[in-house]
Amino acid sequence: MPEHRLPPGQHVPRGWPAVHYGPVPRFRPERWDLRVYGMTASLGEYRWTWPDFAALPRTDLTADFHCVTRFTRLGVCWSGVPTSELAALAPPADSATHVMVWAEYGYSANLPVADFLASDVLLATHRDGAPLAAEHGHPVRLVVPRRYGWKSVKWVRAIEYLDADRRGFWEERGYHNRGDPWREERYSYQEEPGDGPPLA
Repeated sequence: MPEHRLPPGQHVPRGWPAVHYGPVPRFRPERWDLRVYGMTASLGEYRWTWPDFAALPRTDLTADFHCVTRFTRLGVCWSGVPTSELAALAPPADSATHVMVWAEYGYSANLPVADFLASDVLLATHRDGAPLAAEHGHPVRLVVPRRYGWKSVKWVRAIEYLDADRRGFWEERGYHNRGDPWREERYSYQEEPGDGPPLA
C-alpha cells in the first residue's frame, strides 16, 4: 500500500462509492449546454452545445481522488477538456478571483481562479477509458485532484467567474471553504481567518 499517497484520515476501498446529494439527472444531449458567464473579459456569455463541447481539445490525466467521506482512489485515469482550454476560449476578466462551478439542480462549488486553471484540472467525460457512469457525473464532471471530491462537481452545466469568493452548496452547509485533503480541511469549524467568506 503506498501510504505516502494517502492524505491523513483516508483509506483505499474495494470499490468506488457514488456519493452525491439528490437524484441522478438524465442526460439529454439535444438539450445539454455548458455556459461560461459572470466576470468574463468581454463581460459576455459563452455557450457550448454537446457537439461543440465534445469537439474541444482533450487531454488525459492520471491522479488520485480523495473523498471527504474518507476514501481515496489511487491512480484514476481521467480524460476530458482542460479547464485552461475552456478559459482560453472564454477568458476571465483580470478582476476575476474565483469561480463558481454549477451543476444540475443548482448544486455548486467554489474555487479560486488559480486552482480552477491549474494544469491538473479538467472537465472530464471519461474515467479509466470509458464514459463516466451516470452516478459518477456523466456527461461532464470537474476533476480537481488537489481538493476533496465535493469540489470535483458532477453534472457540470456552468462556470461563473466571480470578483469575490462565495461559498458553494456544501461550503454553505458546514464543509471547509478550501477543502485541501493534505491539511485535512473537512469542515468549516476548522477554518482560520481568511480561509473563506463568513457563513450566512
